[in-house]
Amino acid sequence: MTDPTPVAVIGGLGTGLSAHLAARLAARGYRVAGLSRRGTPPPAAAPDCRSYACDIADAAAVAAAFAAIRTELGAPSLYIHNASQRVIGDFLETAPEDFERLWRTACLGAVLCAQQVLPDMLAAGRGTLIFTGATGSLRGGARFSAFASSKFAVRALAQSLARAYGARGIHVAHVVIDGIIWSDSVAERHGMAQEDCLDPGAIADAYLALADQPPSCWSHEIDLRVAKESF
Repeated sequence: MTDPTPVAVIGGLGTGLSAHLAARLAARGYRVAGLSRRGTPPPAAAPDCRSYACDIADAAAVAAAFAAIRTELGAPSLYIHNASQRVIGDFLETAPEDFERLWRTACLGAVLCAQQVLPDMLAAGRGTLIFTGATGSLRGGARFSAFASSKFAVRALAQSLARAYGARGIHVAHVVIDGIIWSDSVAERHGMAQEDCLDPGAIADAYLALADQPPSCWSHEIDLRVAKESF
C-alpha cells in the first residue's frame, strides 16, 4: 500500500466474511467503512469500523453514503462488494420479484458502488475492486436460478471493468467462493463440521493478498474452496 491512510469500503457489511474483512483491513491500517441496511457494524468487524446505513440498490442512498465516506474518511482506494441475497427453489415457483430483488442487491448494487469509487481511483491512477462470487457464478444449479443469474451478472461486470480500466491502474478481481463459509449458524442449520467449510478469516487473507498484488502480476479471478471439495 502506498497511501499513508488508505480507505476501504465493504458493500454488504454484516457478520461472517465481511466482519473478518473489516477486522483484517483495520489491522493493516485501513480506514474501514461498511454499507449495510442497519448501519450498525457487527461486533467482530473492528472497533473503529464505520458503518453507513444504506440500501445498496438505491442510487441516491449509495451516493449519499459515499459522499459521507469521502468527507469523513477520504476517497476509497479499495472497494469490496460482498452484498447478495439467496433464494432456493423450483424455477416455476420463483417469483419474478425474487429475480429482480437478487439482481438489484448483487449486480445493481455493485454497479452503483463501482460508479462511486472509480472516478477517484482513476484520478489517482490506482485502486482495487473485488467482487465476491460463488459456485453459482460459474454453474447454475437446478434450484438456484435466481441466485445464479444474479451472480453470473456480477462476474460479467467484473470482467468488463477489468478490461475497461486495468490499463489505467485499476485492479478488478472476482473471487469464486466454492463452498459454505463456516459460522456457528452453519453447524446449526446444516449440521456441517468446521473442516468441511471455508474459513472466513482465511478468505479475508486471500482478499488482502489480491489487494497487495502489484500491476506486474494481477489476478483477475481466483477460486477458493476447502481441500476436500469436489469441483
